[in-house]
Amino acid sequence: MEALLVIDMLNDFIKPQGALYIGPAAETVVPAVRSRVDLFRKNKKPVIFICDRHRRGDSEFAMFPPHCLEGETGGEIIDELSPRPEERLIYKRRYSAFFGTELDLTLREYEISELELTGVVTNICVLYTAADARMLNYKVTVNAEAVAGIDEQRHRFALQEMEETLGVTVL
Repeated sequence: MEALLVIDMLNDFIKPQGALYIGPAAETVVPAVRSRVDLFRKNKKPVIFICDRHRRGDSEFAMFPPHCLEGETGGEIIDELSPRPEERLIYKRRYSAFFGTELDLTLREYEISELELTGVVTNICVLYTAADARMLNYKVTVNAEAVAGIDEQRHRFALQEMEETLGVTVL
């Protein structure tokens, strides 16, 4: 069975006032992700939201400004993609949705063997989630229109890396 992972579609990345706003790419990625969410829901396939979530003083803030702080609106899923009550939310503190989370266990409980990744940022959280998914032997697909990065060069690099090195199907 296949599941859709919606990665970091959070206010701090997607909204212009967000702490790590990805820029103009946010305008095009939201409808593309929404379309994939709608299709998976229509086909009664699992949709799992992956949410960056940090505590104050997190060591990641040595590289990036504080963002997606627990209990603050910046770390909430954007209104356009509101999860349904039956959909899972997995919180993460590092780039990969698998690192230090219950994602792999959840997928195995649902008997999921294939993943479609959507969301942001292509060359960070999407790429490292794809890498860990492949290391765990999941079949992975990424629709290039349903992921976005801060800049086009890194976005393209990450898509190429996923396809050529990891064996991800990039549409």
